[in-house]
Order: sequence, then C-alpha cells, then structure tokens
Amino acid sequence: MSVFSSKNKATNNETTQQAGINIIGLGTTIEGNVDAQGDIRIDGKIIGNVVSRGKVVLGTTGIVEGNIIAKNAEVAGETTGKINIEELLVLKGTANINGDIVTSKLMVETGANFTGTCQMGAVVKELSSGNTSEVKVANVR
Repeated sequence: MSVFSSKNKATNNETTQQAGINIIGLGTTIEGNVDAQGDIRIDGKIIGNVVSRGKVVLGTTGIVEGNIIAKNAEVAGETTGKINIEELLVLKGTANINGDIVTSKLMVETGANFTGTCQMGAVVKELSSGNTSEVKVANVR
C-alpha cells in the first residue's frame, strides 16, 4: 500500500484542519469576525469578534477590539470587549483588559490590568459566533 494513497491523504487533511493553528502576525489588521476551529495566536490587531473552539493566545503586541469566545485563552495584549472562556483564562502581567469576563477558571499574573466585571464558574454551553449561552454561574465576582 502506498504511503500517499488517497485514503491517507484525506485522513491527514482532516487531522490538519481539526488541529490547525492560525497566526495573525504583528503589523496585520483584520476588520471583521474571526471564527477558527483550532487554536489562534494574535500578535496583530483584530477589529471584530474572535471565536475559537481551541485556545486563543493574545501576544503582547496583540489587540482585539471585540468579544473573545474560546475554550481556553492566554492574554498578554489589549482587549476591549467581553471575554467568554469555557475552561481556563490566563491574564499575563502585560494584559490590559477593558470589558467583562466570564470563565470557569481565572489565573492573573502580577501587573495585569482589568476593568470590568468577572463571573467565575460559568459553564459555556455552546461555542459558536454570537450564539454563546451561559448555563450556570457558581461564583459571581
């Protein structure tokens, strides 16, 4: 059997699409919503909502002017808008957050700036652009 059979190619393409890593580089600006099946790293600027079924990493030079909805996130840059994370949100020491946070778990490093409300223990029922439901909030603020 050939290593390059059509069956193997389909399987490899499906795996790549499911585990795809997306990068928005420094100097890049996107106006509009971003919806990613896999992880996404943002070192540029997005003016719009970011939805990921994986992890969102906002680098120190990254800026998001809109909502962030993801399974996990690590923020070292600037955001203006609501952050809705299903599992763990990490705010690095360089993070500048202006908006509300809803997450199951939150880790904040010294130096992070946050202006808004925080709901922890929330369970996000569905990850889809604009269609996120909060099912349960165990602890508020």
